[in-house]
Amino acid sequence: MSFSQKIIHWYSANKRSLPWRNTTDPYKIWLSEIMLQQTRVAQGMPYYERFIEHFPTVHDLANASEEEVLKLWQGLGYYSRARNLHTTAKLISEKYNGHFPDTYKGLLELKGVGDYTASAIASFCFKEAQPVVDGNVFRVLSRYFGIDLPINSTEGIKYFKALALKVMDADQIADYNQGIMEFGALQCAPKNPYCLHCPLNDSCVALQKGKIDILPVKLKKAKVKERYFNYLVVLDKENAIEIRQRRGRGIWQNLFEFPLLETEREYSLEEITNTMDTVLELKEPTEIYQFNEKTIVHKLSHQHLHTKFWIVKSEEKHSNGVSLEELKEYPVPVLIAEFINTFKF
Repeated sequence: MSFSQKIIHWYSANKRSLPWRNTTDPYKIWLSEIMLQQTRVAQGMPYYERFIEHFPTVHDLANASEEEVLKLWQGLGYYSRARNLHTTAKLISEKYNGHFPDTYKGLLELKGVGDYTASAIASFCFKEAQPVVDGNVFRVLSRYFGIDLPINSTEGIKYFKALALKVMDADQIADYNQGIMEFGALQCAPKNPYCLHCPLNDSCVALQKGKIDILPVKLKKAKVKERYFNYLVVLDKENAIEIRQRRGRGIWQNLFEFPLLETEREYSLEEITNTMDTVLELKEPTEIYQFNEKTIVHKLSHQHLHTKFWIVKSEEKHSNGVSLEELKEYPVPVLIAEFINTFKF
């Protein structure tokens, strides 16, 4: 059997039962593929099911408010995916009357849809012979063919796309594409792959040359930026909480949070007290104290947020304050959500 035939044969015996595999509806395929970018299947599954329940069609998603979409997405991270999802749903609903483009090139025109997602939708829904190349596929191809080009380099991305096109099964493109991704997720895993029982072990270059642990090759990521966040949880005499919406580009765009004082290092209580008027319009507070004894380090892909929550009590009534129950309805970063679940108002 050829490489592609072995992949398809393995897939038929080992594939997981996943809801988006029981449909050729491009809306559901698109939704699942966007959600599973940078996300494990186990984590993404409940989000997919909730989205389908709330927004069974692309028209339903298009007609939702951005806050509704962000709230359902809360905790999944990379929130630009959710905003792009909402923007594209509106375009599909309004311009295309709910019908997705049925070609790879047409799908690439949609916001938030790149080569991988366009290839997935085109092949799964419309049987177009386009190979998918995601992290799992990079790993399988790199190990099997013994390729040490960095998979996140311009040269590497171009090379692996051409190789994927060469080895794919054009006649069974949907099963082949799903198969090689599943193979990378379950069999040729990043760590401790099941090489002993692998159907490709008799011709895998990385296994023969002892390179399983060093392939695929990746260029080093940019240096992680260290940031220092001080959230001022301002409670008035009625225990209403002040919240604000993040604006502009950057992390957590359009999500809600407490007033934020970002500093160049960790600040003490005295320093917070002396500088909080730069972000708050507040008369003399009645009490200020640090909520979390240890600094919380919230790790994102390219930055670490060293975070403290400061409780600031005031006799003034908030003009934009909300109750705890109201606060729970707002889309917030997971860092804020965890605090809300911990703090006893």
